[in-house]
Amino acid sequence: MSTSKVTYLGDLRTVCEHLKSGNTYITDAPLDNRGKGETFSPTDTVATGLANCMLTVMGIKARDLEVVLDKSEAIVTKTMASKPRRIAKIEIIMSLPSNVSEKHRKILENTANTCPVIHSLHPNIEKQIQYQWNSF
Repeated sequence: MSTSKVTYLGDLRTVCEHLKSGNTYITDAPLDNRGKGETFSPTDTVATGLANCMLTVMGIKARDLEVVLDKSEAIVTKTMASKPRRIAKIEIIMSLPSNVSEKHRKILENTANTCPVIHSLHPNIEKQIQYQWNSF
């Protein structure tokens, strides 16, 4: 079964539909590439997808460990390069609860650092990940 459908709406905008749920989101070309920049760009979704994946696999492992990660957040910064235009760097700052033991922190960080998306990104993309276990 197919995963998604992407429809070009014109004016450098797409609508993306998750076929199983029907949920949708829109992408725009960024301002620096002739777009409106009114929503996520395709490369924004790639960089954000890394944080989504990291938090999701951490959540799976946290359940097994009986650790609560609710309200954890990731701030994502994407840096582009040119010739060819591409993602050069993804920086992620994770804000995580302070009441997690050192042992569980190490397990959860290792889980995040080995998520499927991080293994799927080109090795030339620099990835800077910070874990802040004192956020709440």
